[in-house]
Amino acid sequence: MIVAIIALAKNEVVVVQTSLIGSILSNLLLVMGMCFFFGGLRRKEQFFNQTVAQTAASLLALAVGSVIIPTCFDLFSTTSIVPIAALSRGTAVILLFVYCGYLFFQLHTHEDMFAEESQKVAMKPRKNAIPNGAIAKGLAKAGGIGAGAGRPYLPERPPYDELIRADAYEAAEDEPEEPQLHIAVAWATLAGATAIIGLCAEFMVDGISSITASGKVSVEFVGLILLPIVGNAAEHATAVTVACKDKMDLAIGVAVGSSMQVSLFLIPLMVVIGWIMGNDNMTLDFDGFQVAVLFVAVLLVNYLIGDGKSNWLEGLLLQCLYL
Repeated sequence: MIVAIIALAKNEVVVVQTSLIGSILSNLLLVMGMCFFFGGLRRKEQFFNQTVAQTAASLLALAVGSVIIPTCFDLFSTTSIVPIAALSRGTAVILLFVYCGYLFFQLHTHEDMFAEESQKVAMKPRKNAIPNGAIAKGLAKAGGIGAGAGRPYLPERPPYDELIRADAYEAAEDEPEEPQLHIAVAWATLAGATAIIGLCAEFMVDGISSITASGKVSVEFVGLILLPIVGNAAEHATAVTVACKDKMDLAIGVAVGSSMQVSLFLIPLMVVIGWIMGNDNMTLDFDGFQVAVLFVAVLLVNYLIGDGKSNWLEGLLLQCLYL
């Protein structure tokens, strides 16, 4: 949001639009694809809240439709009864209303539904793990401890690393999580980080023109690829880390939730801010190719998250579509 507002203030509308579309694409395809892929490498399947996923899919479809309609209106309409800026501003107000309704739905009326924990899946043992009962069988063959040696036979036990993982998992389940920072310190840290990010974003937006001046790198590539990946790097790492720990509800919340926030809140907010600034170029009329890619991405994501399960192949499909 900080980067988009600064770029809009400098009348870099192409940078604003491409960075917003690129942020949605990177979250839906790259981030969620990596979560599904790396989380599913040692698990047959992973589960997440199906109701939450279906709600997110519906909202994403609405958000994409709100971008497709003004874009197609500008590309294919032969009449100019309604200016594209007026159509975009009316649509932006509706989207902001929908976003407020979604927050009320999530945080008030259906809070318990969003708080439901999904099923956990144990990781597969590594290839070099000791097989089940291998120690007892080895000792029996060696004539040491076993039924054939006239001594009590040791019962088969799981591999040592599985016992350690089970104990650690149970301990983590029993211990409640405690806050690491006082609320005042957290707010102060957030305010300081926001100020520093704003300063860095100012220099970054000014440096885009020097990067693209040679013609080897286009403005669209900077906004669509570079800015979303660099700007959301920490968020990407967090989502993949929690997916590897089988916390898929949190991973989905980071990936899909960020995309919903951009599409339902940030894009219409930029249109409203452009309206306040008197900038008629900041509309929902995006590049036709980018809108087509966004439509295909949301379509694939809706298919994959509808069943509330994921595996590494689904993650591979999302990453390949991003590439």
